[in-house]
Amino acid sequence: MLTVGALVLGASGCGGRATTHHKPGTSHEQAGGSVGRLLAADDGAGNRLRQVDAEGAPAVTVSVRPDSEDGWNVHLSVRNFTFTPDSVGGAALLGRGHARLFLDGHPLARVYGSWFHLPASLVRTAGGGTGLTARLYADDHTAWAVNSAPVQATASLAAPSAAATAPGEARPDATVEIVVSHGRVSPAPGRTEIKKGRTVRLRVRSDRADTLHVHGYDKEARLPAGETVTLTFTADRSGLFEVETHESDLLLTQLVVR
Repeated sequence: MLTVGALVLGASGCGGRATTHHKPGTSHEQAGGSVGRLLAADDGAGNRLRQVDAEGAPAVTVSVRPDSEDGWNVHLSVRNFTFTPDSVGGAALLGRGHARLFLDGHPLARVYGSWFHLPASLVRTAGGGTGLTARLYADDHTAWAVNSAPVQATASLAAPSAAATAPGEARPDATVEIVVSHGRVSPAPGRTEIKKGRTVRLRVRSDRADTLHVHGYDKEARLPAGETVTLTFTADRSGLFEVETHESDLLLTQLVVR
């Protein structure tokens, strides 16, 4: 299993190996400013975006499966990225750092490896939800970004273990987070399973002005360039429903309501 939480290490590192910690009196930005470009915007959780070129940039995908005893097992697959728990708090080096998990935008945990067990109790403490996002960060806690969008991936907790919701608690809503940048949709369009009667929140950010549309429900919302827009509705009819943009005609996801 993974180590969660902040790690505090001596400046000398392990076994005399050099670390990436910055010098006393030097800020994180000064120490790692040569890597990428710090943007004025943040990731929505108070961490500055550190933008790098798309070619060779860190990337992540996330998958979730129910655990046989409790909660879920989360798997992070990364590319051009190495988890570095021994240098947390140090300077930003390209392709190094850690991940953080968010549930419908609420911070859950800091992750230093490919696997993480997400207990049902942690989901309940966070207020419930189904949209699990994994986002990549540098050692100085800036968020890696490409085209002004955080490097992240989202999966749905659409098949929770029986313990995920305690008796008498309301079923959690379904949240889907999508980023559109340079004509590409992240995460790649797929299907999100939703129980009928559940409240759906579509959180979409586009780098160009557009219109969000949910077929079958005839729900629309304007997408100002660079802003995250949330479209909320109740999934009160069963079937397969496509979510797309009007002007750019991009398929964002498919909602399967049962």
